[in-house]
Amino acid sequence: MRPTAALCLSTLCLTLSAAVQAQTPDKLYLFNWTEYADPGVIKDFEKQYDVEVVQSYFTSNAEMFAKLVAGGDAQFDVVVPTDYYVPRLVAAGLIQPLGDGIEGRDNLMPAFRHPSYDPEDAYSVPYLWGVTGIVYDSTVFPDPAHSWSLLLDPEINPDQPFALLGGDPQVLFGMACAYQGQGFDCTQRDAWIAAAKLVSQTLHRPNFSGFADSTAAIDQIARGVTRAAVTYSGDLDYRKADAPETYGKLKFFIPEEGSQLGVDTLVIPKRAPHPQLARDFISFMLRPENAARSATYAYYRTPNQAALPLLDADLREASQLSDAQRAKLTPAPQLKGDQLQLLQQLANEARSR
Repeated sequence: MRPTAALCLSTLCLTLSAAVQAQTPDKLYLFNWTEYADPGVIKDFEKQYDVEVVQSYFTSNAEMFAKLVAGGDAQFDVVVPTDYYVPRLVAAGLIQPLGDGIEGRDNLMPAFRHPSYDPEDAYSVPYLWGVTGIVYDSTVFPDPAHSWSLLLDPEINPDQPFALLGGDPQVLFGMACAYQGQGFDCTQRDAWIAAAKLVSQTLHRPNFSGFADSTAAIDQIARGVTRAAVTYSGDLDYRKADAPETYGKLKFFIPEEGSQLGVDTLVIPKRAPHPQLARDFISFMLRPENAARSATYAYYRTPNQAALPLLDADLREASQLSDAQRAKLTPAPQLKGDQLQLLQQLANEARSR
């Protein structure tokens, strides 16, 4: 063989080798809520697949959506949106169908299969679920009525500082609608207009301290900055277990008028760098032992039926959606097109008045 031919062949082999290495992922990019993935489960996935999981974090669905619109759909492999955002991501072309490569769907409870936000189970897999409610300082409010009135009625709370949930206005309007007897899942124009008026009045009360995400709201109450706020159930449980001396006086309730049942899901962005590895990760999280560890770590409830025997008694009971809970809790409704535009317009007006 002539030296020039040998050199060319050697160069070709090196090029092909580099191409194969480029196609072999060594990282999985996860875009997640804070403190929402068990480090032990992540390490086990890294070990089994010989990769590194690189996590980035968001504090609201609106923040997550904006990041994906700005090009994040090509940056992340797996994202964790709440249920009602899945149709928005599909409509915006920001996530891809999961295909047939997901294993473990049979482990899910019937209540979490074929959900209204993804009836064909085409784009998402349930990860954890929780409820939206009110966190408060029990030394200031020893026995409050379990009602949104603690935040929305100036006669019930005339002077103690309180915060409302920032980010997407759908939860804000949902709680106002529920308080006014229209249901947390209201979508009627007149109900939203009435809710916008109530929100505007609430934001101008002297003891309204501002908007805060779920975890910040808890810390503000622990520090005495505010006395009541909106949060998600698991976020408070997580902190109370981690630091009972700091958060022990904080309590939580689900308002009787109704509130949100939120299911956080696992999806794959449209241009994910490593879609097959993303499917492997979702299947890994559906294994009963990993689903149980995830729920135990985050203090959220699991939709995984096969994981229930692996949970402690309290979390096992909380994870089984009861008829009483179903009567008070509803997913945030799916909105699109003109509805979304109207909601955003009313929210902007309510905040600017």
